[in-house]
Amino acid sequence: MNDSSWGARPTAGYWVPPDQGSGRGAPPAGPAYDAQDALLPSATQPMPIVPDTPAPPQEPMPSAPQPAPAAPQPAPKKSAGRDLGAAIGVGVGLGAVIIASLFIVKAVFVGVIAVAVVVGLWELTSRLDERKAIKAPLVPLAVGGAAMVVAGYVRGPEGAWVAMALTALAVLVWRMTEPPEGYLKDVTAGVFAAFYVPFLATFVALMLTADDGAWRVLTFLLLTVVSDTGAYAVGWRFGKRKLAPRISPGKTREGLLGAITFAMAAGALCMEFLIDGGTWWQGLLIGLAVAASATLGDLGESMIKRDLGIKDMGTLLPGHGGIMDRLDSLLPTAPVVWLLLVIFVGSG
Repeated sequence: MNDSSWGARPTAGYWVPPDQGSGRGAPPAGPAYDAQDALLPSATQPMPIVPDTPAPPQEPMPSAPQPAPAAPQPAPKKSAGRDLGAAIGVGVGLGAVIIASLFIVKAVFVGVIAVAVVVGLWELTSRLDERKAIKAPLVPLAVGGAAMVVAGYVRGPEGAWVAMALTALAVLVWRMTEPPEGYLKDVTAGVFAAFYVPFLATFVALMLTADDGAWRVLTFLLLTVVSDTGAYAVGWRFGKRKLAPRISPGKTREGLLGAITFAMAAGALCMEFLIDGGTWWQGLLIGLAVAASATLGDLGESMIKRDLGIKDMGTLLPGHGGIMDRLDSLLPTAPVVWLLLVIFVGSG
């Protein structure tokens, strides 16, 4: 604002045109004046009496206390984004169940894989129905998925492929019992779910069929977990450059380097000390491949969840989300590790 908007008093000698005032010295009407202010001071007020003695000097007014400068705020601490206590507890519990079933009775571990597959399919199909109104038939997927894992363990890769084909056919036929609207998208999602969850998980059962199958599966699990842990630890501490901001804003290039470093070191140790006939340099290559496949698997599920508009696939595991949120990096890594182990040390 300028002074005129506040009705500032004009200075002495203010001139008004003859048609708007009485002449020189007459102030204009405005917010600061009324009709009485237009009269001359000598006609309305007595002259002030000035005392002979000068007035005593006035003490200066104490200045208002200045506010203390605000204390610098500490930088916000980085948050893990999840309940770490619950996540660690659940992770330790799952690890105990897996290790016990893996080294005591192999068939029990196959059952653990089948249960994880069925729960993962239930989470995936439920989210597709809730968010996209895609009704992938769960019954043939669950039955076919469990059968796929068992067939892979009993009959090898040929059994897994046959079970996959029969599961896809069952999805096509089962959906025919519903109205034709949406048939194509429902069966497409069903076939995708059959490949994404049970078929990829079957490669874990294939690893288990070798003589040192328990150690191969343990190596696969350790490398995947170490890769994820390295990515999290390095990315949380040093991460600055985003890896794929439109897909997963939390992932950084520094975290990817951490995943590669940790996985390669763990791979060298596992191949040297856990796998019959393995060498450390083979472990370096397997670790590098695991870091790449685990990262791509994580990004792949992040794409699915972003498309669905959700953060987690489920809430079954406190601190982790759902089963699918734990399988995201394991599923695409299983065929990679199985293939490299077959190439390096054979299938026996």
